[in-house]
Amino acid sequence: MKKTYKIEVDCANCAAKMEDAAKKTEGVKDCVVNFMALKMKVEFEDGTDETEVMDRVFKTCRKIEPDCEIAYK
Repeated sequence: MKKTYKIEVDCANCAAKMEDAAKKTEGVKDCVVNFMALKMKVEFEDGTDETEVMDRVFKTCRKIEPDCEIAYK
C-alpha cells in the first residue's frame, strides 16, 4: 500500500536525511520525500499497521529535524 502525507520541513538536506531514515524504518518498503512539494510518499510492507509504522517514521524524523511535522493522524 502507498500513501502520501503532507510534511513540514525546513531544508532540502533535512528532507533527504528524513527520506533515508524512513526507508530504514521497519515496515517501510520505500519512501520518497519531495521537499519542494512538502510531501512524503511511503510504500508500506504487506501486512503492516500503517499508523504504527508512521509513528516510528515520525519519531525517527524528529531526531533529524526536531520541528518537522508529518500529517498522518
